[in-house]
Amino acid sequence: MESFHDQYEYKQRVMKKKTIWTIAIIMGLSFLGLLLLQLNYIEEMAEMKKEQFDESVNRALYQASRNMELNETLRYLEDDVNKKERSQDDEQNTDKDTSTAAHQAPVTDDQGEPYTSFEAKLLQAKPSLTPKAMILRNDSSTLSATKRNMQEIVRNRYVYQKAMLEEVIYNILYSASDKPLRNRINFKLLDQDLKAEMMNNGINIPYHFTVTTQDGREVYKCPDYVSDGEENTYSQVLFRNDPVNRMGVVKVHFPQMNNYIFSSVRFMIPSIIFTFVLLVTFIFTIVTIFRQKRYSEIKNDFINNMTHELKTPIASISLAAQMLNDKTLVKSPKMIDHLGGVINDESKRLRFLVEKVLQMSMYERKKAVLKKKYTDLNEMVETIAHSFSLRVEHTGGKVYTEIEAVDSLMYVDEMHFQNVIFNLLDNAVKYAKPDEPLDVYLKTWNTNENLYLSIRDTGQGIKKENLKKIFDKFYRVHTGNLHDVKGFGLGLAYVKKMVDLHEGEIKVLSEYGKGTKFVIKLPVIRDEEDEET
Repeated sequence: MESFHDQYEYKQRVMKKKTIWTIAIIMGLSFLGLLLLQLNYIEEMAEMKKEQFDESVNRALYQASRNMELNETLRYLEDDVNKKERSQDDEQNTDKDTSTAAHQAPVTDDQGEPYTSFEAKLLQAKPSLTPKAMILRNDSSTLSATKRNMQEIVRNRYVYQKAMLEEVIYNILYSASDKPLRNRINFKLLDQDLKAEMMNNGINIPYHFTVTTQDGREVYKCPDYVSDGEENTYSQVLFRNDPVNRMGVVKVHFPQMNNYIFSSVRFMIPSIIFTFVLLVTFIFTIVTIFRQKRYSEIKNDFINNMTHELKTPIASISLAAQMLNDKTLVKSPKMIDHLGGVINDESKRLRFLVEKVLQMSMYERKKAVLKKKYTDLNEMVETIAHSFSLRVEHTGGKVYTEIEAVDSLMYVDEMHFQNVIFNLLDNAVKYAKPDEPLDVYLKTWNTNENLYLSIRDTGQGIKKENLKKIFDKFYRVHTGNLHDVKGFGLGLAYVKKMVDLHEGEIKVLSEYGKGTKFVIKLPVIRDEEDEET
């Protein structure tokens, strides 16, 4: 019935663990998915902001370069017009008299109709460009023909003026392209145009720019130029209508571009932080649940095992007391002594078990005060080995000692350190191989700085998955049945606690099926005479 009950408890534990793991995996994947979605959203938002930024910058650069070209054309047109006006004024001053006669005799066609001033100037300056309408003007006599001739005159006048304007612009551009870029560009005005166009396109962050030739030679650099952000440079060709070798290039970069782009997604950062905190909190909660569950299982095992441990001495004491109180039973002095010895031994055993629990509780609360004194480790090992040999010989084995320590003096609490060694020996006996003799080897040795004690047995050994847990409070290595190994699971926890309080170290080496070896390292305490020599 006990085995069936243990199996049922084990299945219940497995089912609960599976349920917790299922919930943990679902919640963990949900939090992780939410976090990944937020990160993906931020990435897409940043890419979209970057594309908008690129488009706005390129549009601003194009408009600024176009404004610069228009300003240059306007400047040259103004200069050309001013030159023409000055030359015309000079001609009018020299030919003032002849011009009066010319006004009195206007130019007329064959029918006596006067030409317009534009037509008259055209006939006088460039007869080869005379429109057909003016040539056919003398041969038409009807109103419709006159109307058509007027339309033709207007059209030809437009064509002529357009051709003259294109010629002027071509001459202006051709003459301007001969000048170096430094003389053609007003860099202060270019900076103003860039700033204005950037603001028109919604970009109001610091920028730096340079102007270079088409082959990369630097012509101008803004006074406050910094190289931060040069990896993201925007370029725009200047004077696109010029020959390739006469073109210029303006290059602009923004040191704070990354901050500007990610400013649009900063509102998502708190959400990501909160999600991450929730994920970490959830993981911590799950870990805590499993830890508490493991502690709960260990404590339940401890309570069950403590019941079995305490039941035996209590039952023995109760039985002995009943026999003493049974008046129908004839009691000889030998029998009374035997029953008294049983009660005494079982009472000591019961007191020892209770004391063990109380000691562990006391040291867990750090209320213990160690009474340290100088003690010889070699002598302690010899004494304990002699007293413990009876228990080991009962299994058919033997206790072996190897005393090799030269500086064997240590500063410890003698009683508690003896308990440490006894607990390790007791653990070896508990986990001995069934129906096989147990051999125990105690060895001492030392180096210049440390004193060592090893306790090795030929018992069952410990599996690798249990090695990290053997010093945990209430933990016991099970060998099959839940209650087949006596004890509370406090022995090795007590050993680890005492060794730590004595500023030492303890290590365990074990191979399942071959045995276990515990090694305790303590600092060497030298006599004053040894220190002087």
